[in-house]
Amino acid sequence: MQLCACYSVSDSEKELADAVERFLKRFGHLEVMRQGDTVIARTNMGRATRVILAGHLDTVPVIDNFPPAWLEPGNATIREDVAAAHPGERVLWGRGGVDMKGSDAVFLWLAAVLTQPACDITYVFYDHEEVSADKNGLGKVAAAHPQWLDGDFAVIGEPTGCGIEGGCNGTMRFDVVTHGVAAHSARAWMGDNAIHKAGEVLDRLNAYEPATVEVDGLEYREGLNATLISGGKGTNVIPDECRVHVNYRFAPDKSIAQAKALMFGADCPVKLDGGECQATGGVFEGFDIEMKDESPSARPGLTDLQASKLVRFVKERTGRDPVAKLGWTDVARFSALGVPAVNLGAGDPLLAHKADEQLAEGDLVLMAQILGDWLG
Repeated sequence: MQLCACYSVSDSEKELADAVERFLKRFGHLEVMRQGDTVIARTNMGRATRVILAGHLDTVPVIDNFPPAWLEPGNATIREDVAAAHPGERVLWGRGGVDMKGSDAVFLWLAAVLTQPACDITYVFYDHEEVSADKNGLGKVAAAHPQWLDGDFAVIGEPTGCGIEGGCNGTMRFDVVTHGVAAHSARAWMGDNAIHKAGEVLDRLNAYEPATVEVDGLEYREGLNATLISGGKGTNVIPDECRVHVNYRFAPDKSIAQAKALMFGADCPVKLDGGECQATGGVFEGFDIEMKDESPSARPGLTDLQASKLVRFVKERTGRDPVAKLGWTDVARFSALGVPAVNLGAGDPLLAHKADEQLAEGDLVLMAQILGDWLG
């Protein structure tokens, strides 16, 4: 409740980061470091292995769901699906409960009570996860102090209902640009309509069949979709440019370079902040492309010894086997550092970012029991 009651929409994490830092500094078994609004605490007991527990402090914008409240059993505000899955339990209502202050609370509790863990532990509480990748606090620490993130295995507390979601899809966003010649719409033959040319882009998107790819025993569904379209400068002007914004979610059998080759051709020089260049092959061959964002995928990492132990604990407590993480998460950042990572957190991932974001109390207890037994 303290975490959720502290407003921390992206760009406003400082107050919460300050509170987390103060809390962690109370415990003599922890070394505490900070960069910006990312706070890191770790044990240094000389154990043979080190596990990283990481969670972001920021939330998406509030939608009439702040400040938070505990809802007692039977409260009409509790969602029917949450009540059915967690009968007789209190429910925390409010922004950030699911994504992901519930998991942050468990990590902070573990940091306080695990004074003699079986392995060394690094706790990471970072800022700016919900916005563009260039602001991500975890990414900034990885660039400035990679040794702070040394470890053998990592858990990201993204909501999974206390199950394991392995790896993650990669993602890239780009504009497919068509060009024309402006003219008065009364004399359209004097121009060349860029919006009409975008019809071919949409046709290619409609014809594309996204793959389902098995990686280390888990199935990842890809996706290729237009998410925005813009063009034109006036209601009586033939448009000279049109942009179709496309999001490609690719499975962890591909690197960013391989994903780009499928979209634009292997020898297309497209890169972030590189302006427009023409696709030489792939789905969008012949069209101009401008890259807007890209983040790598991550393999499941379930062959690691620590991961195998965690899989066993989760199976015993929940009966659930690992599944693929279909969205992008910061497990990819750890994978790039050579640290295998999985997603495991409290709360239903389908309720993340919703106006009626709700977290059942039992999920907090279950997550704490699983991780406490595994690490203790």
